[in-house]
Amino acid sequence: MLKFLLKTVATALAFIYILPALPGIEFKGGFIDAAILAIVFACLLWVVEALAMMIATVWTISTLGLALLILIPLWILGFWVFPALALELVAFVAPDHLTVHGFLPPILGGLTMMIISMLTGGLSADIKCLNKARGRD
Repeated sequence: MLKFLLKTVATALAFIYILPALPGIEFKGGFIDAAILAIVFACLLWVVEALAMMIATVWTISTLGLALLILIPLWILGFWVFPALALELVAFVAPDHLTVHGFLPPILGGLTMMIISMLTGGLSADIKCLNKARGRD
């Protein structure tokens, strides 16, 4: 619960202070609005990643694994796409509070949000998941 609150507060502060510093991103509202947008951003990022995984799974199964030759490099080079798309979706869902103009601002904003997520525990959760998968509880 504490990790969730930390992530929400850090993301809300990013919506208030860091993202508006990027050219092309505007935020209007207070801390409560930013906290709500942080939760919406997390949910939409989860949905975007889940849809991408489902599409990749279907494509991989239907091509008997040959799609992995394309998907793995895309996944490595396109790590910035999911947070950028989620940020665009948040701006679409809440246009009164968040406005994103252009192509580069959501990419920079998405990378910023990804770094904040890694700093607030996303990286430790990934490492813990990998260790659990390897049987090193």
